[in-house]
Amino acid sequence: MKGILEDRAIRLGEYIIEHQSTVRDTAAVFGVSKSTVHKDITTLLPKLNSGLYKEVRAVLDVNKEERHLRGGEATKHKYELLKRMRN
Repeated sequence: MKGILEDRAIRLGEYIIEHQSTVRDTAAVFGVSKSTVHKDITTLLPKLNSGLYKEVRAVLDVNKEERHLRGGEATKHKYELLKRMRN
């Protein structure tokens, strides 16, 4: 079982870097929970591959800084769509 967890952590990290993906998007692609992705990335990956972890951490830090912008865009899009549907 251990080999599977380590392999998953590395694949998750590589996917996040390659696609500049969020934890939520990565979880959806791999069919696991956001908690699983976060735990694998923050606890397993640093022990397995510190270089990969640093790259992943940089992507996740950018995502964290931008999340309020993505949320605002999603809300804007939602209300524009509702407005169009009413007209």
